[in-house]
Amino acid sequence: MKSEPAAYSINDLLRDKTTCWDGVRNYQARNFMRDQMRLGDGVLFYHSNILIPGIVGEAKVTREGYPDYTAWDPEDRHYDPKTAPDRPTWFMVDIEFVRECRSVITLTQLKEIPGLEKMEVVKRGSRLSVSPVTAEEWKILIHLPQWG
Repeated sequence: MKSEPAAYSINDLLRDKTTCWDGVRNYQARNFMRDQMRLGDGVLFYHSNILIPGIVGEAKVTREGYPDYTAWDPEDRHYDPKTAPDRPTWFMVDIEFVRECRSVITLTQLKEIPGLEKMEVVKRGSRLSVSPVTAEEWKILIHLPQWG
């Protein structure tokens, strides 16, 4: 089974340094971006929809939630005809590269780490592209040996 490359990878972020996190089309994930992500917050960069999903790096929020303008562009793959600039449905944040993992912290590994049992990404069926991480979970994760 061949793994597809990540749509936007940690290597893309390393190259670009900063980017907008656009295209989120899940209401719960949108709410996290719009209402909870704050300037300077850490972001665990997670490759999903690939053969072996997992955390591949760290970023930080450089701009808090604002309307996702890709939803208004009929030529964009994230176009949503039910939203408009005067009544935005979708939001995004800007993020900046911080560091890359030496090796992927796989979803399988995450499920086996004590203290991460309640983490959204490890819950069965919970595969949101955006989900909160508690301070305790963050502390556990940043001390794993996969970080350089």
